[in-house]
Amino acid sequence: MNKITMIIAAATFAAGATYFVLRSAGGNDAALQGSVLEHGAPLTDVQLPHDLSQTAAIGKRAFDAVCAECHGANAAGRNGIGPPLVHNIYEPSHHGDAAFQLAVRNGVRAHHWDFGSMPPQQRLTDGDVSGIIRYVRELQEANGIR
Repeated sequence: MNKITMIIAAATFAAGATYFVLRSAGGNDAALQGSVLEHGAPLTDVQLPHDLSQTAAIGKRAFDAVCAECHGANAAGRNGIGPPLVHNIYEPSHHGDAAFQLAVRNGVRAHHWDFGSMPPQQRLTDGDVSGIIRYVRELQEANGIR
């Protein structure tokens, strides 16, 4: 193989690998969509569950009051503002319930997204966050994230 053919093959492989990695991060990849959406627009389509448990319904009220400003209605994210929580990155096996509790209590440095770090949310109690987690988990389940 000559040098140019090897360079083209390597570039093609790198492009394919990059595409695969970005697509495997989630079906509606917010990072890819973010560049074409209006600032503040939802980053993913969220299918709502038929019914919410009582705990999730209470959690939705707390989420709407405190979290939706950044994470969007129904945790769909907001372009340029905050990530969607209905996303494979936040599935229970990767971000367990304790991770959500710690993020709210202590804040979290940006590590999956380019939205910046999340500050602590001092207006929420551990009980509030437990309800919010149940709400997010029920949204995730309705969207095939387990």
